[in-house]
Amino acid sequence: MTDLASRLLAWYDISRRELPWRAPPGVRPDPYRVWLSEIMLQQTGVVTVAPYFQAFLARWPDVGALAAADLDQVLHAWAGLGYYARARNLHACARRVSETYGGRFPDDEAGLRALPGIGVYTAAAIAAIAFGRPASVVDGNVERVIARLRAVREPLPAAKARLRVLAAELTPEHRVGDFAQAMMDLGATICRPRQPLCLHCPWQADCAAHREGIAAELPARSPKTARPVRRGVAFWLERVDGAVLFRRRPERGLLGGMMELPSTPWRSAAWTPDAAQEQAPCPADWRPVAGLVAHTFTHFHLELSLLAARLPAGAAPEGTWSRAEDFHCLALPSVMRKLCRHMEGERAAAGAI
Repeated sequence: MTDLASRLLAWYDISRRELPWRAPPGVRPDPYRVWLSEIMLQQTGVVTVAPYFQAFLARWPDVGALAAADLDQVLHAWAGLGYYARARNLHACARRVSETYGGRFPDDEAGLRALPGIGVYTAAAIAAIAFGRPASVVDGNVERVIARLRAVREPLPAAKARLRVLAAELTPEHRVGDFAQAMMDLGATICRPRQPLCLHCPWQADCAAHREGIAAELPARSPKTARPVRRGVAFWLERVDGAVLFRRRPERGLLGGMMELPSTPWRSAAWTPDAAQEQAPCPADWRPVAGLVAHTFTHFHLELSLLAARLPAGAAPEGTWSRAEDFHCLALPSVMRKLCRHMEGERAAAGAI
């Protein structure tokens, strides 16, 4: 084991974060908890994930219980975490592990990568943390630590391959899981994106970026391209009993399998009222609702307006009807929850439609 690895592990033994998915010292990690947390933590921070993780674990304490759950239940429990393909893959992976592997996760990177929703990083993290396999685990925190330690000036994402090689050179053969988590903790608590706490870092004396006074400038990043704006119109169709029409999005694609208010396609050009109403769930006396609802996805900004109407006599559009007090039972993504809150706010201000 290198001196760098030894010092980092000594620091970790004293400074490790207490996280709901992290096994206490000396306790063998539960692969199910490691896998569940790693999927949730993709593109999402620890503070946001913690209550979701605990709720999932209380409801589905092992992979067999999650595999037996209905996908709608999983999507509903996931609502608010975003990147909903992760929830579909989570459920598919649980079923694969339960049905093909007897409820036991493969213990090597190759076997783990063959499962739904598990890529290179996640496979390495599970293999190292849950099974102690010699795997180099490189996430955004680790990239930042290595870029500063070795003063890698090449901007991300072009530098990723080099940073993986440099990280692998540091990975010890023993306590691999602890080392992986120590690197994550170092990046999250000391080698922070802004205002790194270099005086508290166990690697301060070895950090090339600290010596050169450029730690806060690394890792460099290529300029981001501006997110395009897409626009759409959603339809609030209400029955006489107050129930509102929802429909399920296609299983594949953005927000796949989630429930939504019927809407036009989302496109760059604005919708005219006539063009939008051609996409409505049924002909009706559609009237505009004041204001816009904005939401940002990874690759684009979305602006949605609302048209509202009462269900005409004899109309029978396809979908699911739900009253406002039951909206919480639907697997609604955040953008649809925003639309519902916006509509409820406008109704409170102006009276029922």
